[in-house]
Amino acid sequence: MGERNIPLWILSLDSEDIEFMRKFIINSGSLKDLAKAYEVSYPTVRIRLDRLIQKIELAQDENSQPLVNFVKKLAIEERITLEDARLIIEKYNAERKGI
Repeated sequence: MGERNIPLWILSLDSEDIEFMRKFIINSGSLKDLAKAYEVSYPTVRIRLDRLIQKIELAQDENSQPLVNFVKKLAIEERITLEDARLIIEKYNAERKGI
């Protein structure tokens, strides 16, 4: 399968996300088994899966702006706060509209 056939949402994920998906599939989608494989708690795996879902949904949003996606991804990864992300996006949108 060539790179041209790979969906953009997969290309937007980092290697850790891809590995998490691989382990999720190998463990038949069992978060309990996945938690054992990673040697973490079930809630930790659940949070990781929720973040991965958010990243995939974000990558599939065809109407979004690349900078807005980047800021949202930083918030999903908890590299910036949700409040900071909201403020940056509001400022960006206001500047784009000439406000």
